[in-house]
Amino acid sequence: MQDNTYRHPRAGWPGRLFAALANSTRFANARQTILSRLPFLTLHSDVRDVVYVSWLVDAAAAQQLLPAGVTLWQRDGKTPFTVLTYRHGHFGPALAGPLRRLLPSPLQSNWRLYLDHTPPGAPAVPCVYFLKNIMDSLPHALGTRLFSDILPTHLAAGMTLEVSATQAHCSIASGTGSAPALDVRADIVGGKTLDGDWHQLFSNWHDAVAFLACQDAAIAHVPRNDKLVFGEIDLPVDLHQVQALRALRADCGLLGQLPPVSKPFAFLVPKVPFKALSERLL
Repeated sequence: MQDNTYRHPRAGWPGRLFAALANSTRFANARQTILSRLPFLTLHSDVRDVVYVSWLVDAAAAQQLLPAGVTLWQRDGKTPFTVLTYRHGHFGPALAGPLRRLLPSPLQSNWRLYLDHTPPGAPAVPCVYFLKNIMDSLPHALGTRLFSDILPTHLAAGMTLEVSATQAHCSIASGTGSAPALDVRADIVGGKTLDGDWHQLFSNWHDAVAFLACQDAAIAHVPRNDKLVFGEIDLPVDLHQVQALRALRADCGLLGQLPPVSKPFAFLVPKVPFKALSERLL
């Protein structure tokens, strides 16, 4: 199973303190006891420049990263693995209303696999499994660690996201921390076609994008009690706005554990409103 223990990207006593907080089961159990009795605080962000890069990987290898009872979507021994990197747009509580524009807009990267069906106790909706979550902001990384179970967040030593009219580039530097490395460079292109490996799973480019980008929920493993956490999201991707990318470079720190069996398939979502609607242990 995938290890998501937090390690700070810089040495020294502050990093050791942050790691102790991020990995504290005592704090997490107390938080769960309190917040499970309160209404969920809906979070909202006007996300932009979402760079999706996906590989078809060996399904047997991917299944080994998941806990018991979680079943991957796969065809002919292949399953998609996706890294999406984006910039938040004033990420914070929806009830803040117009004041949310005063909140910062960190970079975030989600690394996920796709499920054949949701686990028992969860509604039957399109769902992904979060392997990793990386952010470039210490307050946001620690905040998601301390006050949520759905995002196993790691702090990057450095993180970039640059999108122009013709190109997209995103990267993650690990430092000495637990954030995995990433380096993706791609051209924005006009042709929306699938290569042979992807065409065996999806009939056309639009079907592949819809499958990879449109979900209603996510789950993650909670190591302290060996349970699953289920979170509902609202991510209304406008498929007509999605732009095709041709990956020039696609290096990912998890591909050693998930051997790719296809070329990377990439695309860009210019903007999408995002809401986190709920979170609960199964």
